Amino acid sequence: MKVGLQVPSFTWSGGPARLAAVLQRIGQTAEEAGFASLWVMDHFFQIAMIGKADEPMLEGYNTLSFLAAVTKRVRLGTLVTGVIYRYPGILIKTVTTLDVLSGGRAYFGIGAAWNQREAIGLGIPFPPLRERFERLEETLQIAKHMWSGKTTAYNGRYCQLAEPLCVPLPLSQPHPPILVGGTGEKKTLRLVAQYADACNLYAFDGADAVRAKLAVLRRHCDEIDRPFDEIERTAIGMVDIGPGKMSPQEVIDHCHSMSEAGIQHLILSLAGVHEITPIDKMGQEVIPAVSRF
Repeated sequence: MKVGLQVPSFTWSGGPARLAAVLQRIGQTAEEAGFASLWVMDHFFQIAMIGKADEPMLEGYNTLSFLAAVTKRVRLGTLVTGVIYRYPGILIKTVTTLDVLSGGRAYFGIGAAWNQREAIGLGIPFPPLRERFERLEETLQIAKHMWSGKTTAYNGRYCQLAEPLCVPLPLSQPHPPILVGGTGEKKTLRLVAQYADACNLYAFDGADAVRAKLAVLRRHCDEIDRPFDEIERTAIGMVDIGPGKMSPQEVIDHCHSMSEAGIQHLILSLAGVHEITPIDKMGQEVIPAVSRF
């Protein structure tokens, strides 16, 4: 099993002037500790399950570009980009640029978007759920089209690209892995089976729930005759490792339960990540153990 690190909060001591230095230390320490990937949310307001809306939140792709410049190995992505936030052609160029400048380390994480407050707050149209999913599917088609090197027009219901030129093409071959986030059984997991290289489920829901979602994904793959094992199975979770909190063995046991459920790449946010000690503890005692799963 691979372990990734998500950084969902930037509410750290020192204020804005210290954000860059702390983030650099987090990224570099995580790479040295053996984390396989670094992730940020694609939100503009902090989300309610983590903090207050007006807590510090950095724009995702600028943050990933910064992390690309201060690291050498770890893969980089958003969990996950809301499809409504950027024009699809510009979004694909943005991810391509991240991939090229990072030396081929980008993931393309994307989903249907859900945070109506930040969309309306920043003047972004927030269409009904059905349309957001339809736009998500068109964006996935556009990504495949542009990354194939084709420049023929794309004409969808919502998106019309007269000349979808993408030069340079990504360094990742055949393109940055496409990760579709979410657990919806009828739409989201169908889109994973049809278009994606990776899914992202919720470790918060427990091993049995994850196992059930993967069974649904397998059925969608069977329906279109796609090998289930072509899809990287990731999940997002959170641990609080340290004195009086979770022990390293408890974190290892949690990772093992996710591995037994079918997860190959567990992406964790760490309480107190800016203090660096939790990253070191993961690198010393957890990552070497779970790499054997």
